[in-house]
Amino acid sequence: MAKGKAGKVRASHILVEKHSKALEIISKIKEGEDFAKMAKLHSTCPSKKKGGDLGFFGKGSMVPEFEKATFALNPGQMTNEPVKTKFGYHIIRRTA
Repeated sequence: MAKGKAGKVRASHILVEKHSKALEIISKIKEGEDFAKMAKLHSTCPSKKKGGDLGFFGKGSMVPEFEKATFALNPGQMTNEPVKTKFGYHIIRRTA
């Protein structure tokens, strides 16, 4: 995989309205479901068409809660708990 741009991360996410729904999706992914497939099926964000891929972004371009959670992950890691923002509940996977 190509090296990330300095100070930037790449992430995918699944956005849902309910905490319980987010927990259900996290559980299914941990059991082997494909993240991108789950994003296409369940996410309310337009990024769902790309399997939840948000591309590369730097600090200051996402809401603080989302950004903090994403930068805390290592590439390949996914949040174990839904991340609440004003948009709903996010399941975030850092991809680069």
